[in-house]
Amino acid sequence: MSEKDILLGNIRSGQPLSLSERVRLTLMLSGPAILAQLASVLLQFIDASMVGSLGAGPSASIGLVSTSTWLCGGFCIALAQGFSVQVAHRLGANDPAGARNVMREGIFVVTVFSLLLSLLAVSVSGALPRWLGGEDAIRGDASAYFRIYAAFIPAMQFCFFGATMLQCSGDMRTPSILDILMCVLDVVFNFFLIFPTREVTLLGASVTIPGAGMGVRGAALGTGLSEVITAILTLYFLFVRNRDLSIVHHSGTFLPCKQTLKKAFGITGPLWLQNLVMRGAYIASTLIVAPLGAVSIAANSFAIIAESFCYMPGYGMADAATTLVGQSLGASRKDMARSFAYITTALGMGLMVLLAVVMYIFAPSVMSLLSVDADVVALGARCLRMEAFAEAGYAVSIVAFGACVGAGDTKIPTLLNLISVWAVRITLAILLTPKYGLMGYWIAMLIELNVRGALFAWRLLGNKWMNTKLTSD
Repeated sequence: MSEKDILLGNIRSGQPLSLSERVRLTLMLSGPAILAQLASVLLQFIDASMVGSLGAGPSASIGLVSTSTWLCGGFCIALAQGFSVQVAHRLGANDPAGARNVMREGIFVVTVFSLLLSLLAVSVSGALPRWLGGEDAIRGDASAYFRIYAAFIPAMQFCFFGATMLQCSGDMRTPSILDILMCVLDVVFNFFLIFPTREVTLLGASVTIPGAGMGVRGAALGTGLSEVITAILTLYFLFVRNRDLSIVHHSGTFLPCKQTLKKAFGITGPLWLQNLVMRGAYIASTLIVAPLGAVSIAANSFAIIAESFCYMPGYGMADAATTLVGQSLGASRKDMARSFAYITTALGMGLMVLLAVVMYIFAPSVMSLLSVDADVVALGARCLRMEAFAEAGYAVSIVAFGACVGAGDTKIPTLLNLISVWAVRITLAILLTPKYGLMGYWIAMLIELNVRGALFAWRLLGNKWMNTKLTSD
C-alpha cells in the first residue's frame, strides 16, 4: 500500500496526521492534477496556435462561442460534483458499498442530462453567433464549431463524471494521465483535420502530410473524438480497476433514489446557478468585447488561454481540497478539514503567484506562440502583464471554492461569485471598455478577481462553510 493510501486511511480511521504528513498528502494528491493541468495548458497552446495560424477570423469565430462552450461544460461538471462529493463523504465514513450505490445512480442521471443538453445546444447553434453579436464574416464558422462541440457533450460529461469519481476516491494519477492523453489526442486529430493535404520538408526530403482541410470544424471534431476515447478509458478505470468504486462483482441498481437525488441537487443546484452566473457573465463579457472587432476578440480569447498557465494549477489544488475536505468531514473530523482547506489554499496561492511572475516576463513570447497577427500578440501581451497582479486573489477564490464544495457548501460561495462578477466585473467593464477598449475590460477583471479572493478568504476563515446539512448527516 502506498504512503498516500496509508495517510488517507488514517483520515478515515481517525488516526492523527502531523502537519508535515498533511502537507505531503496534499502534494501527493494535487501533484498529478497540477502536472496534468500544466500539460493541458501547453497542449492547448499548440491547439490554439494551429487555429491561430489560419488568421484572426477563424480564431475569433472560436473565441466568440468559447464562453458558451464553457457554460455547457460547467453544467456537466456541476452535475458530476453533486454525486462525487457524496461519494467522498461515504468513503470517508468507510462505506464503499454506499459510495458505489451513489455512483451507479449518478450514471443514470448524467446520461439523461447530457443527452438533453446536447440536443438543446445543437438546436441553438445556428442562431448563437448572431445572439452574441458576432460579425457576419465569422458567424458561419462559429456556428459550425459550436454544433460539432454540442454533439459530443455526452462524451464530455462522462469524462468529467469519471474523473471526479476517481479523484474523490483519492486516485488523482489516473484522471491526470487520461487528461494529458486527451490533450495529446486532440492535437494529433487537429493536425490532420484542420489543415489540407500539404508538402513539408523533413531532413531534406519532401513528405506529403494528409489533411482534411476542415479549418475550425476540424478543431471541434478533433476535440470531440479525443473526448470519446478518453471517456471510454476513464469509465474502464472507474468501473473495473478502482479499488473502492469498481462495480465488477458488485450488483446494484442504477435507478436513483430520492435521498441521493435530494443531496445531489442540493450540491449541484447552487453550482448550476453559479455556472449561469459565471458563464453568463462571460457571455455578457463577449457581448461587451465583440463590438471591438476581430483583433480584440482573438486577443481576448488567446490571452485567456495563456492566463490558464497560471490558474490551472490552482484548479489542480482545488481538486485535492475537495477530496481531502470531503473525506475528512465524512470521517467527522472538522479540524482536519479546516487544516487541509488552509494548506491547499496557501500552496495554491504560492504556486499561482510564482507562475504569474513567469507570465509577466514572457507575455509577448507566449502570445506569439498563439497567433501570427502582430496586433493580436501586442494587445494580448499587455492584457497578460496586467492580469499577473490578480493571480493571488484568483488563487484564493479557486482553491477555497474547492474546499467548500468538498463540504457540500455551495450556496454562499455561489452568492459570493454572483456579487463579485456581476456587481464588480460587469459593471466596471461596461464603464471602462468603451473608453479604453479591451484593456478596459481586463482592468475590470483585475479588480474583480482581487475582490473575489478577499470574499472567499473571509468565507474560509469562518466555520459555517463546514456546517452544511450534508456533512452533518
